[in-house]
Amino acid sequence: MSFDSFATRAQLALNGKSYTYFSLPELGKRFDLSKLPYSMKILLENLLRHEDGGMTVAKEHIEAVARWDAKQEPETEIAFMPARVVLQDFTGVPCVVDLAAMRDAVTRLGGSPKQINPLIPSELVIDHSVQVDVFGRADALDLNGKIEFERNMERYAFLRWGQKAFGNFKVVPPNTGIVHQVNLENLARVVVERDVDGVLQAFPDTVFGTDSHTTMINGIGVLGWGVGGIEAEAAMLGQPSSMLIPQVVGFKLTGRMPEGATATDLVLTVTQMLRALGVVGKFVEFYGDGLQHLPLADRATIANMAPEYGATCGIFPIDAEAITYLRLSGRSEEQIALVEAYAKAQGLWHDANSPHATYSAMLELDLGDVKPSLAGPKRPQDRVLLEAVRDNFHQNLEGLIANRKPRHETIGRLVGEGGDQPQAEHLAAKPKSKIRIHDMDCDLTDGSVVIAAITSCTNTSNPAVMLGAGLLARNAVKLGLKAKPWVKTSLGPGSLVVTDYLKKAGVLHDLEKLGFYVVGYGCTTCIGNSGPLPDEVSKGIAENELVVASVLSGNRNFEGRVHPEVKMNYLASPPLVVAYALAGTVDIDLSQDPVGHTPEGKDVFLRDIWPTNKEIGDVISATVGPELFAQNYADVFKGDSRWNQIVSPEGESFRWDAASTYIKNPPYFDGITMQVGTIDDVHGARVMGIFGDSITTDHISPAGNIKKESPAGRFLMERGVQPVDFNSYGSRRGNDDVMVRGTFANIRIRNLMLGGEEGGNTIYHGAHGATEKLSIYDAAMRYKADGVPLVVFAGKEYGTGSSRDWAAKGTNLLGVKAVVAESFERIHRSNLVGMGVLPLAFSDGQNAQKLGLDGSETIAITGLQDGASKTATVTARKHDGREVRFEVKVLLLTPKETEYFRHGGILHYVLRQLAARKPA
Repeated sequence: MSFDSFATRAQLALNGKSYTYFSLPELGKRFDLSKLPYSMKILLENLLRHEDGGMTVAKEHIEAVARWDAKQEPETEIAFMPARVVLQDFTGVPCVVDLAAMRDAVTRLGGSPKQINPLIPSELVIDHSVQVDVFGRADALDLNGKIEFERNMERYAFLRWGQKAFGNFKVVPPNTGIVHQVNLENLARVVVERDVDGVLQAFPDTVFGTDSHTTMINGIGVLGWGVGGIEAEAAMLGQPSSMLIPQVVGFKLTGRMPEGATATDLVLTVTQMLRALGVVGKFVEFYGDGLQHLPLADRATIANMAPEYGATCGIFPIDAEAITYLRLSGRSEEQIALVEAYAKAQGLWHDANSPHATYSAMLELDLGDVKPSLAGPKRPQDRVLLEAVRDNFHQNLEGLIANRKPRHETIGRLVGEGGDQPQAEHLAAKPKSKIRIHDMDCDLTDGSVVIAAITSCTNTSNPAVMLGAGLLARNAVKLGLKAKPWVKTSLGPGSLVVTDYLKKAGVLHDLEKLGFYVVGYGCTTCIGNSGPLPDEVSKGIAENELVVASVLSGNRNFEGRVHPEVKMNYLASPPLVVAYALAGTVDIDLSQDPVGHTPEGKDVFLRDIWPTNKEIGDVISATVGPELFAQNYADVFKGDSRWNQIVSPEGESFRWDAASTYIKNPPYFDGITMQVGTIDDVHGARVMGIFGDSITTDHISPAGNIKKESPAGRFLMERGVQPVDFNSYGSRRGNDDVMVRGTFANIRIRNLMLGGEEGGNTIYHGAHGATEKLSIYDAAMRYKADGVPLVVFAGKEYGTGSSRDWAAKGTNLLGVKAVVAESFERIHRSNLVGMGVLPLAFSDGQNAQKLGLDGSETIAITGLQDGASKTATVTARKHDGREVRFEVKVLLLTPKETEYFRHGGILHYVLRQLAARKPA
């Protein structure tokens, strides 16, 4: 039965059709919506359209959003149902694996496989599997693609099965583009038209994505954010997401960008400002006169990095610039007309006369104040002005070289005593590794840039920075400059459209002359798919334990993410990536030092080769047009010959191969019945790990290299898989046996139980006080065999990073019952709940160290009251019988989350709900 308590149902006549919509202006006759932020209006429309009398959306929920108080702390729960879901293959493969497993499980519970089927459009873009194995040559794209298909044939065959087996599910094949870029350039509807129970409806395009950077789509007015694969699967199966009505932070932009500054510089500035304010769990909304000078691509760049500044989303309204972009990107005139007419009819259109909304907090930035910047060396919010990069490098070098082998004690002492030695003496003391590469003798030192990568959706979707990089390359080539021979250069354009406009502008050839050949259409270096360094470079790094660097136009630079041999990683705009490839080191001040020299030995400075804003704008106008988008997205789901030659299984249920090391039926639903459980206290638990601040999902569940000596490496070799064929953790997310062994196995993670040494190890506490240092996986399996539950203690911002559902799945499969942290990243907390792992927060100011915990204790968590209590008591019992007791907050934030937890997780809840219905 359809509800419309406030009589908001209205008609919009357009394109020869009559659309039904739920009118916000009609609701505005009852409530004052004039100061409601744009994003809150989208939430309000979603509630109006899904009102069902209280099963999920009641009249009271609509009133709560309509009467939204900007200053009120979130306390009211609402249900949000996205219009569609978008996935990438690292997170998408396990999603489809889970759906296939649910088909088996629902059959065992008496249902039909067809009951497990996406109910809303779900589109998966294969973009995370290509690696930079081959670079710096014309055939790099073809060879990397060939290797990609050889490595991932089993996964791709599985996805082709899913594409045929599931309705409402489409796959964008490899070598098309990065998921967020494809979403922006093609998949996004902005306004949806859909037949709902025989009625043609128009409503805002909203989206859940299984990648945290789904927020790129906020740049064009589409409300969406990253969720874990678990939550995405539930949405695909028609389950709304429970959320607290958020606070909304307003970010006012004024002025216009100065000469020499890029969108990357702008987004790094915005990220730093919002991190300082604190916007975790909040919406951010951009407004102000500066929007009129901000191209859509720049807005998308800012929106993309919402995870880096910590917000749920960072949204821009629909306005004339959005319409211009829709036309530029080849959308139909009928769709464009619908977007504009609907936005204006709903009061969602923004122009100079639009009233300013009321916000929970506000920031302001004059675009004219933006300066060339990088971020690093290990967090995206740590912005560094270009002129300060060398100093930043030296400051961070101190800690990293302190543990060098004894033969380097001199330099460790020299730098570690505060850097008070003369610069010349410091440089003379720097260790050097002499290598021969490309028939040249070279010196590798601390700070050598060994990876320079134009990569990641954040920047590759932006013509200004991509063409800026091309023009800078052209100017450098004219002066005879070359990239340093030890730099691994790569260009991942993000979409076929980008390659076409780089070619059309005539600058792709110049980029290639500097080594920036197209290596693939995927995320590549930004997610750790940087591929191996040349042997000579690897040996040189190892010889003197050098602290080398990467410079990438990505959005993530967490420890151990980009490459295991590279300890410093800086985010930069594509033009600066090219500049650092020319310089070959971050131990330089590019604002005043030469970036290189002409063949005649003349100094060349960055200002000599940097293109002007007008030059970049003129090239954009001459090269980027709708025909490029139209031709490249004409058959976006078709794929190339490699894709279409893949042989895939048939049938409603997947035929699992017990020998597969890529695709496996997961154990989550083993033994499931229709009986719902309870949330019980925990007793006799052991501590698996004590971690500090900023433990990322990369630390918890790495996506990159699998070390042969790791538990996952040993598992694969026992099954006949040689190290050369290990692929990556990300590519093996469809196999829980591999992934549980990779959980907490990051080479850079530091367990404070072991004094903070790097590597995924712990202290196992056995019977009679016996202790043993083991890998976390091996220890967890011993505890599991003994029936001992586990807990994890951590610091602030636990789980920051990509929406990596395996960070929660692996934690669950290791036997962890609860994670106690000072604070959690939004998506990871939600994922833990979705997998039945209890997130608990220390009281303000407390942590494991201040409480004197060392990991030897046995732990009890009491007072949970079947999820009814908002607090619990943790009792840590030491060897001598002494007890440390402290209160923690129970982070089951909504009644729905508590219900999910009683079921053992969100998928178990959905499965029981579907199984209870009679098969169609």
